[in-house]
Amino acid sequence: MVLALSTVERLTRARGDLRMGVPVVLTEAGAAALVIAAEPLTAGRLAQLRALGQPELVLSARRAETLRSPVYDGDIARFALPDEADLAWILAMADPAQDLARPMKGPFRPLRNGSPALHRAGLALVKSAQLLPALLLVRVHALTDPDLTRLALADIAPELLRASPLHPVAAARLPMVASDAGRVHVFRPEDGGPEHYAIEIGQPDRARPVLARLHSACFTGDVLGSLKCDCGPQLRAALARMGAEGAGVLLYLNQEGRGIGLANKLRAYSLQDQGFDTVEANHRLGFEDDERDFRLGASILREMGFSAVRLLTNNPAKIAMMEAMGISVAERVPLQVGQTAQNADYLATKARKSGHLL
Repeated sequence: MVLALSTVERLTRARGDLRMGVPVVLTEAGAAALVIAAEPLTAGRLAQLRALGQPELVLSARRAETLRSPVYDGDIARFALPDEADLAWILAMADPAQDLARPMKGPFRPLRNGSPALHRAGLALVKSAQLLPALLLVRVHALTDPDLTRLALADIAPELLRASPLHPVAAARLPMVASDAGRVHVFRPEDGGPEHYAIEIGQPDRARPVLARLHSACFTGDVLGSLKCDCGPQLRAALARMGAEGAGVLLYLNQEGRGIGLANKLRAYSLQDQGFDTVEANHRLGFEDDERDFRLGASILREMGFSAVRLLTNNPAKIAMMEAMGISVAERVPLQVGQTAQNADYLATKARKSGHLL
């Protein structure tokens, strides 16, 4: 008996393949292409790809703009890979850590003809695997290798845009410093992504707006007590406020580094040490200012029976997303804590460039 994989299952497998440096096959209207992420690329795999055809380098528009290259496809840029380009050149194009050591990377040969649909889908897939947004694409005509994951663009395009449904997995009572009456709920997405948590304080009334906080995981701030951000103090202050009021829900969303993952967040920190602010660092890496998906928070709140919140936040984007997803924000409750000498510029950038109310 053959168990056919769903589109979501194939996407999850493809993300794992890309993280290991294994190519996946994308197809559209009879056309097919091999896609492989630049970050885990090896010299051996590069040689194999070249034996199959002419590779094209795909970067996000943000990264291409950093390299002073024209962008013709809106959110992505395509380049013909020079014959003399080696693995080190490709990694230097993808990783801004190489920008000081290898400032001269051109001349570039941007591509403008043909549809960029496969390139765009490949880059979205690479980003969803929390790798640097850069890949190689090789168009192929006859590829019979059954071991490679194959994805049809028509099937995966809707899945790349939607938020994966979340389902409750387990819950248990947990006495905490903030409140003896604490309970932790675990929610698991259907697409095999990271689990997210809801910390329920007391017994919030589902018929009234609940004091709530959407908190994105921050290993450096929440666990290590980093002074570069205000995440740890915000987490503790939110729980303390809920404990003092006797009820609340803190959603702990595993979207480290504004959704780019811990490795890329640390890359951004290194760029900040070179003098770039947090937004500039994300752009140099090829990401947007904020890659988080706050639809996750709305989904969990609905699953728990809440339809209205008093939202502990300084971020208007969270309010807008809650409202757009049908969760009424009855009140914004400011959460201005944790400023240090080390994060003053970071907070100023959040206010100036990201619209945070500080």
